[in-house]
Amino acid sequence: MPFTRRRNTGFAAVLVLPALLLVSGIAGIGSAAAAPAKFNGSIERIEGDVRDRITGNSWHRGCPVPIRNLRLLSVRHWNFKRQVDRGYLIVHADSARSMLRVMRGLFEQRFVIRRMRLVDAYGSNDRRSMRADNTSAFNCREIAGQPGVWSQHAYGRAIDINPVENPYVTTTGYVSPPNGAAFADRRPHRKGMVTDKGKVVRIFARNGWQWGGNWFGTKDYQHFSVSGS
Repeated sequence: MPFTRRRNTGFAAVLVLPALLLVSGIAGIGSAAAAPAKFNGSIERIEGDVRDRITGNSWHRGCPVPIRNLRLLSVRHWNFKRQVDRGYLIVHADSARSMLRVMRGLFEQRFVIRRMRLVDAYGSNDRRSMRADNTSAFNCREIAGQPGVWSQHAYGRAIDINPVENPYVTTTGYVSPPNGAAFADRRPHRKGMVTDKGKVVRIFARNGWQWGGNWFGTKDYQHFSVSGS
């Protein structure tokens, strides 16, 4: 079986990983691994099968960031069954190390993430990904309702965490995704929720990421970005 060699990032990175496991996880097949409760993660350039997969999908000509400036993160995380799973994110190269530190912090706090697949597994459709409660980062798209304005996701400098448990909520009561309506009321705290002054917000803040739950008026509880927008 072919192997993909991984660069050590200083976070107990996996040095070799079967290519089949990488491709199946990115495709959304994945598997919950019976693994020790120890974090590891890696940062990779976007090459080979991954490059082929995202081209014309989450990345296309005209995007504000070239593929060479993006990185693939492969990380362990706790899932909703309290098992260790492996997830994948694409972020900007200048945000890769800070995101890896965030993921390590979340793992050590045993914060649960339902699934973490590249948005390409959902045809790069943000609404489909959110409905599936998928945690994702890079997606070359505009801000919803603002044609011509790139989202921070299009730069790989934003991530959405457990969108169902942490929906986008406007002052008029609009909730996205719709199946997150039960979580628009942030009390009581439930599994997978991000809360004001909670451990998730603190971990992101220590690494330079700002929370959409702190926005004035409309709240984007799932959203963290480097710029705060």
